[in-house]
This record gives sequence, structure tokens and C-alpha cells, in this order.
Amino acid sequence: MPWHARLQLDYQHESSRSVARFRHDGPLRILQSLYPEGNAVCHNVLVHPPGGLVGGDTLEIDITGAPGSHGLITTPGATRFYRSDGELALQQTRIRLDAGARLEWLPLEAICYSGCRAENRLRIEAAPGAELIGWDVTALGLPGAKLPFDRGTLLQHIEVPGVWLERGRIDASDHRLLASPIGLAGHRCMASLFFVAGTPLAKARRDALLDVARTLIDASALTESAGATSPHGEIIVLRVLAPVVEPAMHLLRRVWQAWRTEMWQLPASTPRIWAM
Repeated sequence: MPWHARLQLDYQHESSRSVARFRHDGPLRILQSLYPEGNAVCHNVLVHPPGGLVGGDTLEIDITGAPGSHGLITTPGATRFYRSDGELALQQTRIRLDAGARLEWLPLEAICYSGCRAENRLRIEAAPGAELIGWDVTALGLPGAKLPFDRGTLLQHIEVPGVWLERGRIDASDHRLLASPIGLAGHRCMASLFFVAGTPLAKARRDALLDVARTLIDASALTESAGATSPHGEIIVLRVLAPVVEPAMHLLRRVWQAWRTEMWQLPASTPRIWAM
């Protein structure tokens, strides 16, 4: 029987503390709020107990940030899109930030198993003065386990309405896309890190983010398959292709930590769940 799970997660700023409240329907939960950086930043772990999506499953995640709040959200493990007998598996995340809110959206990777029919959608709305650092990491198959992505499809959709739209469809039968030098060039992990601002960034701030990202790219093993750009005055994007997840995630974490220090004067904190 397909799962249809919903989660509403709301961040508020109360008495100098960021506070998370949530409602859920189905197997989608938020663990206890943690404050490893003090009261200003509320860390939360989003848990989907079934561990993956099969055909017919839907996950709907709605996140809001009130003025002055700062939330950090991650997951304890990868999202898995398993083989489907024909129905679609959908994960849909909507983020809405009020003026002055901050959010860090840092889920671990989504793995597309061979035979899946997956859609992964992310929509971000940032009011003037709101800011977000987030990433999206996708793995096609499990190369290390010799389980290639040789059947199935993925539709990837990331949108900041009126500002930025990235939408792509990957079909395992499209060998030109998967193997071509102007496609994925044989890589099986694609990832993006993005800084979204509700107000156009001043040139000095934008250049600082790009410089930080490009310096870390040049020092990484992925210097030939990663790059940072600013497609709009409210967006900075780092994109990377890698043969497997680990080197891509390592680069994204380093740039994320450098960006939060550069833009928000916050230390390079790491969610405790990542070390477990």
C-alpha cells in the first residue's frame, strides 16, 4: 500500500530563541530540537521511518521560517527511490521564509535505484531580507555495490519562483546524456549547493561567495567537474559532478561551512547526526 506522508515544520523566534513546531500525517517526523550553537540556531533531523519511496509513495514537506528565526535541517541517511512497477514516487519540498529568516536545508543524498520512477521537487520562496543555504545531491545507482542505474527515470526540479529554475529529466536509457562529455560524462553523482537571498546581493557579498567557492573547488579533487556561478542577483550556485557521492558531499560541506562563516559570521558547525 503506497504511503502518503506530510510534514509541516514551522520555525519561530521566541525570547531570543529559534523554536521548531511541527505537525505530521503518516511516516514523517522531526526529532528533538538541538542547540549545539546556542539558542539562535535550531537544529532538526527529519526522519522518514520506511527509509525509502516505492511507486505510488508521496512525501510532502512544508517548511516556514518566521522573522528572526534560523533553522538547520538534515537527515540521518539517504532518501531512496526504489524500483517501481509503473507508478511515480514523489518527494515535494516547499520552503517559505519571511523577512529576516534564515534556513539551512542540508538533507543527505537521494539515491535512485535501477527501475525507479522518481520526481524530486524543491520550491523556495524567500521574502526580502530572508536567506537560505541549501543543497541537493543525487546518486544514480550504487556503483560501489555494482548496482548500476540501468533502468528508470528521475525528474529533478528546483525553483525559486520568478528568479531561478532548474529542471531536468534523466532516463537511464539516454546513454548520450549519461556518457557524453557534454552530459554527465560517466559520473553517477550530481550535486548543487545554493545560496538564496530574498534581496539582490550586493556585489561585494556575491563576489565573496563566488571567490570562496572557487578557491575550495580549485583545492579539491573535483576541480575539472565543478563550478560556481551567479545566474541571478539573488542566487549563487555551485554545481558538481562526481563518480560517487563522497567527494561531492565533501566539497559541498566545505563550501557550506565557509559560506555560513562569510555571510552570517557563524562557525563551521557540523550536525552531530553526520558523525554517527
